[in-house]
Amino acid sequence: MASPSDRPGRADDPTVPVAPASPVQHTEELPQDRSAESFSGGPPEEEHRGPLSFLKELPGLIIIALVLALLIKSFLVQAFYIPSESMVPTLRDGDRVLVNKLILSVRDPRRGEIVVFENPRLQEEDRNPLSAVWHWITEGLGFSVDPNKDFIKRVIGVPGDTIEVRGGRVFVNGTRLQEPYLERNRDRSDFAPYTVPPDTYFMMGDNRANSQDSRSQAVGPVPREKIVGKAFVILWPPSRFEWLGAGD
Repeated sequence: MASPSDRPGRADDPTVPVAPASPVQHTEELPQDRSAESFSGGPPEEEHRGPLSFLKELPGLIIIALVLALLIKSFLVQAFYIPSESMVPTLRDGDRVLVNKLILSVRDPRRGEIVVFENPRLQEEDRNPLSAVWHWITEGLGFSVDPNKDFIKRVIGVPGDTIEVRGGRVFVNGTRLQEPYLERNRDRSDFAPYTVPPDTYFMMGDNRANSQDSRSQAVGPVPREKIVGKAFVILWPPSRFEWLGAGD
């Protein structure tokens, strides 16, 4: 009979020590090509947007641009079309100028400045809402060509000044006004002494022989509230680009 030490060991035999099992190691293979989503935590951003996405945004961009343009037109700058030759040689028929509307909200017009003003004798016409909006837009873009609605002239007299014209020469408070912007020998008219009333301005075109201005009863002195703004640059045509200052 075999002794216990000579018998092969069994797993259920408590007298035989059992070697501990080796721990099982679980390994996870990493993918060879990990997507941008694995690293960033989200889907990859599109590198290029197609034309359809731009077309979807276009109406909103147009509306924003239109609103900004109308706000600028209402409070800051407005374009005006020159429909006549009343300001020759400074401005010509067909020129477009930009008018600063803000500056005259903080100070009064000054002698020698070129300003745009509403015809003080023109009655405001009735328009339906659609027509009024269209007129507002076209006027702000400088497409309005009604020569009887808005005038552009030079400030010659401020409130309290006495204006007189002798043989085409302008005198302000008895002193001849120096006007280098005029073409010489084109006007020989006279205008009796006239004192500019309070809160009004005396306007004259540079083309004195062909200008409907404050010398005419059709226009007369211009109330302060009718002045739209100060013209500061000839914007169009490009060949005529020029800054406009007082007395230029």
